[in-house]
Amino acid sequence: MSTSTETNPAGAQPTAAAPARRVRRLSGRDKWVLGLMVGLPTMIQLALVWIPTLLSAALSFTRWNGLSLDDIKPAGLSNYDFIAANYPPFWPAVQHNVLWLLFLAVVATPLGLLLAILLDQNIRGSRIYQSVFFTPVMLSLALIGVIWQLFYNRDSGLLNFLLGTAGTPHAVDWFGDSGVNIWAALVAATWRHAGYVMILYLAGLKGVDPTLREAAQIDGASAVQTFFRVIFPAMRPVNVIIIVITVIESLRAFDIVYVINRGTNGLELISALVIQNLVGEGQVIGVGSALAVILLVISLVPITFYLSRAFGKDKEA
Repeated sequence: MSTSTETNPAGAQPTAAAPARRVRRLSGRDKWVLGLMVGLPTMIQLALVWIPTLLSAALSFTRWNGLSLDDIKPAGLSNYDFIAANYPPFWPAVQHNVLWLLFLAVVATPLGLLLAILLDQNIRGSRIYQSVFFTPVMLSLALIGVIWQLFYNRDSGLLNFLLGTAGTPHAVDWFGDSGVNIWAALVAATWRHAGYVMILYLAGLKGVDPTLREAAQIDGASAVQTFFRVIFPAMRPVNVIIIVITVIESLRAFDIVYVINRGTNGLELISALVIQNLVGEGQVIGVGSALAVILLVISLVPITFYLSRAFGKDKEA
């Protein structure tokens, strides 16, 4: 009587069945810790961001003096109609925000890219230069406004001193003259924004595969051709981030113009108009809330673009 036996190929070792992975159940303490770690930030976000945002959106459709809740009256779209047709500072503020965006995109961002390229050459003392150029990024825009006030001061400022006009009738009031103060503020904002862009691009350059450079050199490409045809396209994720940051920076610019002259006399920005209508004398809560909603809607465009690109790439991966 023959019996069937299982045979292994010559030299093959019998394989043992892999042990089943044991799933660890969360204890009560783990659930409390996770709930606290998720719930507490969520509550803070709701209390400080989302609830005030929703309340501002609701107040934009009302008339209210900001004193008593009994004085709140529905106003429909009248606040938005007033802003578009009868609020003189609004359209100049829109133009200044657009100018702010163009200046940062055309001047500050390329300047930051140039600094990143230079510092990526492993020059001597590059770490020191990085620290020097990045220092303004660690300062608030309000403090930058104070620093540049010393530089632009009409009577004792460094710029008028270098021009030889300090203390004379020919001295330029850089922050007081409505014809030049927007440009002076943009130069001060560029000082900070260029350092931010420099660090981002420097990180992007360090992350580019060195074989791309080597392949371009073998093909006979010059340094300029290598950068614009190989390196720069390879930094596409960094480019998207910088575009979004530049748009948001141009929209949220507030501190520096408020320090200079509270966002008036040629320095009107939408963010400054929001504060002017929500705080101080002559406050118009409905108009200020409507301006805040307009600024929020405009800001959501680049944020939505960035998030759609980021999540789209995650799905493709």
